[in-house]
Amino acid sequence: MIENQIKAYGINDPKILSAMSKVPRHKFVPPDMQKNAYRDAAVGIGYGQTISQPFMVAFMTKDLQLKKNDKVLEIGTGSGYQAAILSEIVKTVYTIEIIPELEKAAKERFKQLGYDNIHVKLGDGYYGWKKKGPFDAIIVTAAAENIPPSLMEQLKEGGRMLIPIGKPSSVQQLVRVEKKENTTNTQILMGVRFVPFTRKEFR
Repeated sequence: MIENQIKAYGINDPKILSAMSKVPRHKFVPPDMQKNAYRDAAVGIGYGQTISQPFMVAFMTKDLQLKKNDKVLEIGTGSGYQAAILSEIVKTVYTIEIIPELEKAAKERFKQLGYDNIHVKLGDGYYGWKKKGPFDAIIVTAAAENIPPSLMEQLKEGGRMLIPIGKPSSVQQLVRVEKKENTTNTQILMGVRFVPFTRKEFR
């Protein structure tokens, strides 16, 4: 995976390669899907959700330009794989999941694997986690139709946010938002396909 899907696509950041080498991706997918864990594709984890393809995880992590003492907010915990990658690089990760079953499973998985710098919350990620902010970086792993104002408010000056913007049924745009001196710079990075940003608890 590292050689053929990460380095081959031009990502050579030692921090990213080290994190993705350490985190056992197969432990973040259902047992019946573990044979597909290291393929160059997203993998279903149930409840209509996926774990992103390895390259996308690496690309988004790299583009956040993370530092050792950073505090990062993730919207859309899913299985917890992206949060685990982040936890190998930064001081603290806060992650929000709206589907109760996934939130509970992620908490248990982090505990079993010893990721003690990840904090999980059940809730609507649209509102972020104001009590724990502001954040050095924010990563959203589901496609929204707009940038949630609450997340912009919780992003530190000089911070970066990555978020897919667009409708679920079409190709979305991965957008980078940088907050500088009370202004924002927005740049489209690439076309992507993410699951929809869920705004109510799954039933």
